[in-house]
Amino acid sequence: MLASLIRPSPAPLLAPGETVLLFDGVCRLCNGWARFVIRHDRHLRIRLATVQSAQGQALLAWAGLPVTAFDTMAVIRDRHYWVRSEAFFEVVRQLPGAWPLLRVLRLCPRRLRDWLYDRVALNRYRLFGRYDQCLLPSPDHRHRFLEEQP
Repeated sequence: MLASLIRPSPAPLLAPGETVLLFDGVCRLCNGWARFVIRHDRHLRIRLATVQSAQGQALLAWAGLPVTAFDTMAVIRDRHYWVRSEAFFEVVRQLPGAWPLLRVLRLCPRRLRDWLYDRVALNRYRLFGRYDQCLLPSPDHRHRFLEEQP
């Protein structure tokens, strides 16, 4: 079982058992990660939301995470949420095929994994660039985004 943080109430805006990946919508690296998830999540297990969206802001607030400084991705399901390297491992666990084998990287101490994650996250705009505004999902991917849920 992956280490998750637990809240006393279920996450708002999500159906029971639904998983959402929160990512920085102006970050080029984060958008690339979201496109990777869309491409490889053939069973549609993971929904997405940008941290800048109203839905993303509500979920960040529910988890007690900062709503103005976005330095990590988060994965949320039911009463649980994961951040940093644990969020990465929760995403790959949901993917089909050999992707869950990447969880072998969890053998590396969490402190070191999160330190490395933080180095990339804190420098992601400088290393990978950023968009002027959040990119809109393409029409064939709109259903994957939480903000498109009725």
